[in-house]
Amino acid sequence: MKFTKLKYNILQKKFNKSLLNSIETRKISQKKIVTVGIISTEDITSKIPILDIVEEALELRNLKIYSYRKFNKHNKYSYKHFSESDLNWKGAYIQQSFKSFLEQPFDLLIGYFNQPNLYAENAVLQSQATFKVGFSKVNSSLFDIEISEDIANVDQFISELKKYLQILKKL
Repeated sequence: MKFTKLKYNILQKKFNKSLLNSIETRKISQKKIVTVGIISTEDITSKIPILDIVEEALELRNLKIYSYRKFNKHNKYSYKHFSESDLNWKGAYIQQSFKSFLEQPFDLLIGYFNQPNLYAENAVLQSQATFKVGFSKVNSSLFDIEISEDIANVDQFISELKKYLQILKKL
């Protein structure tokens, strides 16, 4: 248990340092959106079919989603989930499929979680996506656009997102 806390604290320090560095070097792409990635949490994705709603609303296909779920040794391995056990002591992801997800240069990354979650926030930060959108209650330094909406109102969130993307001529 103490090692988990120590690993969390190490990750927190590395995250804060990387976030400051990211703010200084971040460049926003003006490219049209073709590829979309979504990072969420398991408790949200188990209740809301985010992937289907986003595909339909933005009229895009082949979206990819990963959900954070707390590590439990009884959980089966999944290519749609990541946990704190997928991080090494240096804060790098070791699960190969999730690592390739983060390295993919998505045109849009949606951080669909409204509570601060170090592991999900770290995934958003490490993502190579060129444009990032999320909820305003999480971390204002992570996202290019923040939307203030209730997590259960997926349609409202996507409607706002679509409006902003059209204003920015990304759709």
